[in-house]
Amino acid sequence: MLPVLTAPELRHRQATESVVVIDARSGPEARSRYQAGHLPGAQFVDLETDLARPTANAAHGGRHPLPPLAEFARLLGQLGIGPTTRVVVYDDKNGANAAARFWWMLRSAGHAAVQVLDGGLPAALTAGFGISAGVVVSQPVAPYPVGEWQLPTAPTAEVQHASKTGHSLIIDVREAFRYRGEAEPIDLVAGHIPGAVNVPFSTNLDAAGQFLPPAALREKYAAVVGTRAPEQVIVHCGSGVTACHTLLAFAQAGLGVPKLYVGSWSEWSRHDFPRATSE
Repeated sequence: MLPVLTAPELRHRQATESVVVIDARSGPEARSRYQAGHLPGAQFVDLETDLARPTANAAHGGRHPLPPLAEFARLLGQLGIGPTTRVVVYDDKNGANAAARFWWMLRSAGHAAVQVLDGGLPAALTAGFGISAGVVVSQPVAPYPVGEWQLPTAPTAEVQHASKTGHSLIIDVREAFRYRGEAEPIDLVAGHIPGAVNVPFSTNLDAAGQFLPPAALREKYAAVVGTRAPEQVIVHCGSGVTACHTLLAFAQAGLGVPKLYVGSWSEWSRHDFPRATSE
């Protein structure tokens, strides 16, 4: 099962089996936008409170550190997600934001049957899906049975080592102008981690905002990583959210899932670590 599915494929799944649909829109007034209109049956998850546990100082874990796994397990139970549940998640940013983060977290909790809607909410609307208002009432089950995060992450010390030695490839998925240090609209300091290469997450998508075919993604990232294994690749963004879009693209390409640097630039840039600008 590919980790990305199209709107027609979602329609077919809903007609033939039970599917839990998750709306993971983020940004200003995300919850009120969900309440104003969402795919029928979709439940809302909040990036800031459900998919992250921000601290007072982003130097410790970045702007979106992972929540405790036990809390995430309880959230999954509240959403009605158990080990055999089929899950589809979408956002309104072509899967580039919290939908990919939710996919990564659920996969890392050990759940295989989760997919991201290609093109997100706009693609569903174009395909003729209806819209419902209000809040969907969940049918809770027991907390998800988990032990530890199962997908690999890279702590700051490992990223520092990779930056100094080139032992692992660091991929920065932010927009090119942020990588080059021309401007920084979110974090405190512009620039990038020395040694990192820039492959903007937007290049995972075609002109219509949908994922490139798996073969094209495979060719694209094989050229970037060369002969390195997934565990020799570290992916980051600003705060560990959009990086998951590229991890999703790797999985869609059949290349395995590299390591996520959860703290990302929001953590790195708040320390007295080396910073680079330009390419």
